[in-house]
Amino acid sequence: MVLPKHMRLKGHRCFDFIYKEGSRFYSSSMVLRVTNAHTKPQVKGNKSKTRTSIKCAISISNKVSKKSVTRNKLRRLFHHHLSLRLSNMSFENEIWAFISLKPSCMKNSDSTLLKECDKLLTKAGITK
Repeated sequence: MVLPKHMRLKGHRCFDFIYKEGSRFYSSSMVLRVTNAHTKPQVKGNKSKTRTSIKCAISISNKVSKKSVTRNKLRRLFHHHLSLRLSNMSFENEIWAFISLKPSCMKNSDSTLLKECDKLLTKAGITK
């Protein structure tokens, strides 16, 4: 199970906006950037009237692992975890979240990384 399309964040303008305006939360293995959604940079297309939610993106550079198989496995792991944690939650405003993994994350197990992600989400005020 992966995040539904309406929960994924895409488009370079969205990422640029998050980098400039987003609040940053750091841990030893990742950085979480969070901001309220900005309507202007969203990608053109179907405008569905869904409840306000959170849109997420994961960035894993090739410094984390040279093998794309490993990076994609991590990306799927995080998207699955986020879909389980965030799919039933509703928010006042639409929120954009961007997680960047650091190269040091490969020293940790998958469960440790997910716990660290949960701590950052709590620190950011997204989950309780």
